[in-house]
Amino acid sequence: MNLTHAIDIGQLQVGYDKKIIIPNLNLSIPEHQITIIIGPNGCGKSTLLKTIGQVLRPQKGTIQVNGISIKEQSPKELARRMAVLPQSPQCPDGLTVRELVSYGRYPHLSLMSGLKKEDHEIVNQAMKQTGVEEFADHFVSELSGGQRQRAWIALALAQRTDILILDEPTTYLDLANQVEILNLLQTLKNERSVTVLIVMHELNNAMKYADHLIGMRGGHVLFQGKPIEVIHEKNLKQLYDIQATITKSANGKYPICVDYEL
Repeated sequence: MNLTHAIDIGQLQVGYDKKIIIPNLNLSIPEHQITIIIGPNGCGKSTLLKTIGQVLRPQKGTIQVNGISIKEQSPKELARRMAVLPQSPQCPDGLTVRELVSYGRYPHLSLMSGLKKEDHEIVNQAMKQTGVEEFADHFVSELSGGQRQRAWIALALAQRTDILILDEPTTYLDLANQVEILNLLQTLKNERSVTVLIVMHELNNAMKYADHLIGMRGGHVLFQGKPIEVIHEKNLKQLYDIQATITKSANGKYPICVDYEL
């Protein structure tokens, strides 16, 4: 099956000051799939997402979104195509959940225009999908860590883009809420053909929900493909320096790490 690409990255080099984090990366993110990036701390996962989201400027290389260089797209144009939820986002004091989620509609508004009926409906739907509707008029600062994370995900959903990028979206969430969020992302992929790119630390969640799994270490891609094909003891040893015990799910569709040691 020939896959088209939502994001194409060519010869990308990114670093902080004089330290190179990603030396030379070539990578394509398939369209209409959930792609999850795993790897040890400091391997370049979040750096890659920050660069795609234009938080960091690459030292070399190209990034294309829907076949167009991000350099040729204005921030507002990109925000209509791609929603980016960073790790541990910060919210101004005195902002309600509804106001926060409403920011997701701004890329779709013309200059000086306010939210229309359709925008309010999209905001309400995003809050309902993420389970924060009951907190709509609460200040974001009053929410628990998990509730706050779901409010930020609602903002990203309200943007109604074809590409959704999330850096550790299940951080601070208990197991049930992790599954709820991942099921929601899976539903968006299936029903709206959204392309989802996630950085994640929870290995078993990544193996269960990814259509396409990428293992990164030292700024390089060590392996990529369907989890059932690329997750085995040798690859996890190279990725994490662990000796893992791998089995298959009851339906045989994805691998499960049942034990590991150094």
